[in-house]
Amino acid sequence: MEMSRQGGAEGESLLRLDQRATVMPHGTHAPGWEGGEGERAPFLRNEPVKLTPAWEGSNLPNDTLNLKGRLHSEPLRPFIDQWSLCIEVAIFVFTVIMAMVDTSGCPEVFFWLTMISVFLLNAFNAIFQNSVYGVAAKLPPRYTGSVVLGSNIAGCITVFINWISNEFAGSPRTSAIYYFIAGIFVLLACFDTYFALPLNRFYRYHTTLEQRTFLANPALAANQQNNPALLRTPYLSILKLIWIQMYNVFITFFVTLAVFPAVHSDVVSVNTDNYLGKSFVLVTCFLTFNVTATIGNITAGLWQMPSRRWLFVLTTTRLVFIPLFLVCNYQPQEGRTLAVLINNDVIYWIIAVIFGLTHGHASSLSMMYVSSNVAPEHASKAGMLGAATLITGILAGIAFSGLSADIVAASIWKAT
Repeated sequence: MEMSRQGGAEGESLLRLDQRATVMPHGTHAPGWEGGEGERAPFLRNEPVKLTPAWEGSNLPNDTLNLKGRLHSEPLRPFIDQWSLCIEVAIFVFTVIMAMVDTSGCPEVFFWLTMISVFLLNAFNAIFQNSVYGVAAKLPPRYTGSVVLGSNIAGCITVFINWISNEFAGSPRTSAIYYFIAGIFVLLACFDTYFALPLNRFYRYHTTLEQRTFLANPALAANQQNNPALLRTPYLSILKLIWIQMYNVFITFFVTLAVFPAVHSDVVSVNTDNYLGKSFVLVTCFLTFNVTATIGNITAGLWQMPSRRWLFVLTTTRLVFIPLFLVCNYQPQEGRTLAVLINNDVIYWIIAVIFGLTHGHASSLSMMYVSSNVAPEHASKAGMLGAATLITGILAGIAFSGLSADIVAASIWKAT
């Protein structure tokens, strides 16, 4: 049975939208904590709250539970996914209310409520996000690439919404309110597409492929029922087939999160009168990365190069970006003793473009290769293993990024 291109395109667009909801808004600062109103500055010494560790820290345990099947047994999965989205919407509404209420008298309470809400938000987000990767893995490999593409499109939209809210809002508090309201609308759209996806003929064809195989071959179905060993997921066999692709996923996201946004956003122009003015970081860091990563996702869908055998060369070579960004005009708050070797804004921007392009291309290819390396009946579990590895790479990259400021400010560089 040959499915129509239209059905495949519809399924792809729905998967992309589902992934956007898991990413936006994915800010690293708590709303209302930035300078401007100065309400909560004494508690944090005028520094924004970095939410990324709390955001990602609750992701990996839920990915592990998903892999063990405790949260995603087939009868319960739709129910759990729906309630995960509902709870995410409720937390976003709570965040908007928190931004509207004056909490200047109790900054500690505001801080912990914010951190707890972020932790819970990502806990339920992890359940849904991992499910999206598992569903996409049942489809042809390029649809897994579409999920990764959706996350980078979300990054572009997030940068745009951030710019709009900052330009037209009267204060950081109002900006935060608009920012998270936009996220609520995206989550509601995601909730709608969750129910629309099973109506797509292309999706139904691939998700019922195994069932129809058993119906056409009763002997095969009876053999599997009578042999308990065949009913268990062979995780060790799956790992043997996809371990190199899991390495590619891990190292790609490790390098990216080691640089972006912690180091990348602290690279400032070497010219005080640069052509981008106050938008230098917004354009050369956030906008450049998300746009080029999106382009990289698209190129991965068009050209699957390098092959699954040689992709590790590209992903490992990306490690060079870590020292490259450190020798740019990276200016952490602690200062630096390491000499700035790349003191040209154009060269830095070219490095940023290549960094984003290689991330988008490598991340899409590695996730596509993860699910396509195994038998169709194990593709969903392989996709979830890939998603768990992705989160592990993110956590490792975030942990390493905390060392960047210490590296460039080390006393050893004074002697040289």
